[in-house]
Amino acid sequence: MSTATAGAQEQHWLRHLPLALLGVAVAVALASAPATGAASPAARLLAQLALAAVTAALLAWWAYGPTAGGSPLRFVVRTVLAFALTVLNPLFCVFAWIGFADAAEVLRGRWVWVGFAGTAAAMATGQSGGLPIGSAGHLAFFFALFALNFGLAGAMGRAALQMERTSTDRAAAIAELERANASLEEALARNEALQETVVAQARVAGVQEERQRLAREIHDTIAQSLAAVLTQLQAAGGEADPGPRIVRATELTRTALADARRSVMDLSPAPLTDADLPTAIEAVVRTFSAAHHPLCADLVVAGEVRELHPEVETTVLRVAQEALANVARHAGAARVLLTLTYDDAELILDVRDDGSGFEPTTAPSASSFGLRGMRQRAERLAGVLEVETEPGAGTALSLRLPALVRGAA
Repeated sequence: MSTATAGAQEQHWLRHLPLALLGVAVAVALASAPATGAASPAARLLAQLALAAVTAALLAWWAYGPTAGGSPLRFVVRTVLAFALTVLNPLFCVFAWIGFADAAEVLRGRWVWVGFAGTAAAMATGQSGGLPIGSAGHLAFFFALFALNFGLAGAMGRAALQMERTSTDRAAAIAELERANASLEEALARNEALQETVVAQARVAGVQEERQRLAREIHDTIAQSLAAVLTQLQAAGGEADPGPRIVRATELTRTALADARRSVMDLSPAPLTDADLPTAIEAVVRTFSAAHHPLCADLVVAGEVRELHPEVETTVLRVAQEALANVARHAGAARVLLTLTYDDAELILDVRDDGSGFEPTTAPSASSFGLRGMRQRAERLAGVLEVETEPGAGTALSLRLPALVRGAA
């Protein structure tokens, strides 16, 4: 049952109680009047009946009239009428008790205790047999009863106030809990929507990263192999005996096909399958020198060679291939030197040529993927790719990657 429902039921109960108690008091008082002497003289009995009728009419009007409800003024009037009835017949104190029941509901602050005092005086008058007139013992008995009634009313009033305060605190706690639950549900809904957004963004980012990976793989392997095939075929067209060129073009075509299959399956580059990184780069350098004679390419390895993470070795190999392809296409160089350095914390690849160089501030064309792809590969592994060049002074490319050991996350 809610606090509001309990309060409504209590108000409904207090609305009928005064009339009910007055009816009980009238019945008891009139029935015992001959025995208690309250029926004589006749004027006293008539006064009781008249005052009880007026009191009943007022109570009915207050309870069921257009302005139903309690008020401090009505409490005072009712208490005065109850006291007067008790003076006429002590048994009307049964009706006077109603003041204890609703004083805390109608009055506020210290006036509650004034209401308790008035009701206690009426109760003590009835319980002591009338007003304490002419007898010290009767007066002492009256004040003792007054103190007893007032003390009991005060104790019950305090208990009622404590219960009301507890009920109010409980209602406030429930309301706060409901607000907290609503806030929690709202936060959970926001978190769910945010999680869906993050998952969607991660899915898009994964697709974009995979596209970039495939683009780098195709550019670094298939596109370079096909470019070399085209070079061999073009050279074969101007030679009397094109056989060696066609054989070489056939070998390059087979290599491009194998690279395409490996790119789709996301395997390590073929040169790294059965050889370490220096051996794989040495094979690339030999193939490059044979395909672009008389351009001379050499490899120097420094430091202690050791197995590193496959992603690191693959990135170095791909950058070496792309760097050599750029030299062949753009540099017009006669010599290119590759230096692979195994440091304690880094793996460094330097590629230097004596070609024409270029203006580093010139923006690359939209179709130029070489340097951009190499930088993407380096950044993907928290590495750095630096290029030093100027027109007529050759080009120096340096790739620095963390020397992650094999098996590192």
